[in-house]
Amino acid sequence: MRVKLRGVKSKILLPLIFVAVFALSRIPGLMPQNFSVVYAFVFCAGVFFPRNLVWWLPLATIFATDIGLNFYYQHKYPSDDVWSAANLANLAFNYVAYLALLVLGRTFKPKDSLVKLVGGGLLGAILFYIITNTASWLFNPFNNPEYTKTIAGWIIALTKGTGGYPTTLEFFRNTLLSGGIFTALLAAAAKFTAESPADKKAGQREPVAEGEPEAEPEEANA
Repeated sequence: MRVKLRGVKSKILLPLIFVAVFALSRIPGLMPQNFSVVYAFVFCAGVFFPRNLVWWLPLATIFATDIGLNFYYQHKYPSDDVWSAANLANLAFNYVAYLALLVLGRTFKPKDSLVKLVGGGLLGAILFYIITNTASWLFNPFNNPEYTKTIAGWIIALTKGTGGYPTTLEFFRNTLLSGGIFTALLAAAAKFTAESPADKKAGQREPVAEGEPEAEPEEANA
């Protein structure tokens, strides 16, 4: 019974811990710009979440926190229309990136080495960076003059960004750092709470020879 309960806990409790850590990390001002748990959260969800949760729980959590953040930023910066069609289309491309990270995570296995999983998390962070910055260049929700619809404008969106702000390469650095660090932490936590082979074996009955009586369960002898 204890082994069974531990397996259930690892399948339910671990996703809840991941969701709680991610949701708390989105508190405005808690992290530097583009230093986020989201890349690792979505990638690790693809790796470790059970099938009945993997395709909706991460996206539902992100969607709920996105709505809350939009209300917050609209109140703090009333001159920026965060509910504009261009900005919402830009945000929609984030979910394309999230789906890409989930699919990427599904190509890995929970038993893969921590080094391999961190490498996957870094690859996911790179994909997210390219997809979302391309969307910012394409939709240009805040009318940045640098984002001309040319190859040069796209390269500016991926490297320099708009004037008056840190370069997008600095954001890329934070994206990689946070993707690697939080993937390592979440994957290590998932591996630590996983049911070990010894636990699985302990939950199995030893074969009984024909004609011999079955042993009483341990709890019955207590």
